[in-house]
Amino acid sequence: MLGNHLTTRRKLLGAATIGLASPYLLSSNLVAPDGYAQDPVSQPESYRVNKIQLGAMKIVVVSDGRTIQNRPWETFGTDRPPEEVKMLLQQNFLPTEQFVVSYAPIIIDTGTEVILVDTGFGEDGRSNGAGKMLGALQAAGYSPDRITMVFLTHLHRDHIGGLREAGSETFAKARYAVNATEYDFWISDARVGTATEGNHLQVLERVKPVAAKTTFVTNQQTIAPGITAVSAPGHSPGHMILLVESEGRRLVISADTVVHYAVGLQRPNWEVRFDMDTAGAAVTRQKVLDMIATDRVPFIGYHMPHPSVGFLEKRTEGYRFEPASYQFDI
Repeated sequence: MLGNHLTTRRKLLGAATIGLASPYLLSSNLVAPDGYAQDPVSQPESYRVNKIQLGAMKIVVVSDGRTIQNRPWETFGTDRPPEEVKMLLQQNFLPTEQFVVSYAPIIIDTGTEVILVDTGFGEDGRSNGAGKMLGALQAAGYSPDRITMVFLTHLHRDHIGGLREAGSETFAKARYAVNATEYDFWISDARVGTATEGNHLQVLERVKPVAAKTTFVTNQQTIAPGITAVSAPGHSPGHMILLVESEGRRLVISADTVVHYAVGLQRPNWEVRFDMDTAGAAVTRQKVLDMIATDRVPFIGYHMPHPSVGFLEKRTEGYRFEPASYQFDI
């Protein structure tokens, strides 16, 4: 039985159930042609997949790749002096002038549904080391026509880019699901002439055409048996996480609640440039991370370094990320 302390955290998140057990049987594979190095940032021919058996469900991370970006202090800890951000990076054995961002779309194979959670950059990312989702998907044994549902945690470009390929709908046999508030925000003409206009245009091109096949999801809505969508706003207006449960085993798909495994987790109250409501995102981040850490539930973060699955340990300030290793294999 879970105590009242867990019930309180559930209420904070607005979630009906969020119990804590771990998945088992974790495996990670890199699929690459002969002659290519393991996980080169710039080689689109390499595909990473990571498989977890969660009760009766199969969970597969189908990596969209990685990109290198400059000046971390302009993205993370934007309310802090750059030297403070650099010092934290140094303490974590990381470069101070550049950082790597990973992208982790996910397959949830329930046995009756094959749900793709987010789609990566698609064609637009291939010149920079991303856009590998389709190759990874097929390396994991899933062709696009096997996808029965595409769930979009939110509508930023690195999550929706893969919806179209060579001018056509990538997942023609799928239906779609996205938060209603998120969709309404991004299709609104109010985005025109603002800093969000570019992303607005991508939503009009990639998401609006499938509106007739889309379910507009609200907080705590079950999108398939054992899979509940929970509102986690701040990063974007309708950002959602997923609570997944099968045969008593549970997993949190945290999407973009946190976007850097060191800075974002160790200093969750620092501002992040890509959070559209920085204060709201910090509140959501604290609630979600506290739940994951206190209850020892495994999670998959969209921007966690591959294989993208891990645990959190609460510290005096922030959290320590413990990547999954062999504990699910035996």
